[in-house]
Amino acid sequence: MHDGTKLHAFTRPSLTGEPMPGPSHELIVSPFLAEYLVLRPGHDSGVQLPHVRYLELSKTASAGDPSPQWLIDAASQAWGLELDPRQPLRDTAIVRAPSPYGMARASYEINMGCDYDCPHCYLGLKKFQGMPRDEKIRLLDIMRDAGVLWLQITGGEPLIDREFPETYAYAYDLGMMLTISSNGSQLAKDNILSTLTARPPHHMSLSVYGATEETYDGFTRNRGAFGRFTRGLDAAREAGLRLQLNVVISSDNAHEADAMVSLAESYGECFVFTNMSPTIAGDAAPIPTQAAAYLRERKPFTGCNAGHTFFHADPFGHASICKIGRDPHIPLMQEGIEGLKRLGGIADGLQLRTGGCAGCTFGQKDADGNPGGCTTCRPMAKLYQEAKAPRKMYCQHPDPEPVR
Repeated sequence: MHDGTKLHAFTRPSLTGEPMPGPSHELIVSPFLAEYLVLRPGHDSGVQLPHVRYLELSKTASAGDPSPQWLIDAASQAWGLELDPRQPLRDTAIVRAPSPYGMARASYEINMGCDYDCPHCYLGLKKFQGMPRDEKIRLLDIMRDAGVLWLQITGGEPLIDREFPETYAYAYDLGMMLTISSNGSQLAKDNILSTLTARPPHHMSLSVYGATEETYDGFTRNRGAFGRFTRGLDAAREAGLRLQLNVVISSDNAHEADAMVSLAESYGECFVFTNMSPTIAGDAAPIPTQAAAYLRERKPFTGCNAGHTFFHADPFGHASICKIGRDPHIPLMQEGIEGLKRLGGIADGLQLRTGGCAGCTFGQKDADGNPGGCTTCRPMAKLYQEAKAPRKMYCQHPDPEPVR
């Protein structure tokens, strides 16, 4: 696009149980780290803006003026979206303000409860616990003010939370690009499907646990689960929702691995997961569920932005650097947004070599200040150590030879 532009209004939803009004925006204009973007929910492509264009759109929306011609042209080229040149920009796009907190992404565990009881689950014991509706809304306000543009809503199973439709709609209307991690069992329900159709997520990430009723129901320990899952897949596809299917291969369903992949590929993009982790409490129970023949070498850990530009919130509004490194955490409902300023220091501290990794030379920097050769995320290594897992599962050092 010309002038440095490259292709790459707000309504509170009903909190009273009444039908929710439709979304107030087609586009999101937002800072994202050091960039400025125009995005359209449910689509991959976007428009990257120079700062001056972002400022122009911000002023245009505030003044109630119509969209500039260059934005009309960009929307047509990027998404085939025909903006009305007479309509005020603020009726078409939500223009988000910059945030001094520097958070660009987050994940929100709306509720740990789940209608499945899968043996591989990293959450361990799953309880139906979470915050009341008003606190969920307050947490989302904090995330918006912190700069969060991309939000993953997860669980447990998020769609079984009785306040999911209102919570999801509120996050959408704040101007967030949303993804949902789900087992898909509730997707065919009218209140869920209508919410997601009116306010499309960027994509839904759905887990696949079997290709037949016997295997799927056995894995999830839930009779009728496979039927609900496939009905949800069909309903989501018919509604035009973008699906990403995550095939989970374990010792209980490995005999259907190829069939699960074929099922997943018939509905959307497919990814395969084979390695199980200990629970977040350091319980080794999920590890024996691995199918040995399908295990893959883990990708080397080369650092991440957890705690610096990303954070995780559990069902009680406790902010941590990620889903794995949950302690220390920050009680956002008590401390408010200022508490997020401490996350960067917590993240740096959690990556130090302590406990079972104390004295390890792989994690040390060399004389030039370059990072050491350790390829394991320290919080993840801690979970494996607490689970007393074999060292070869998470560490480059070989297990010591037994003394004879």
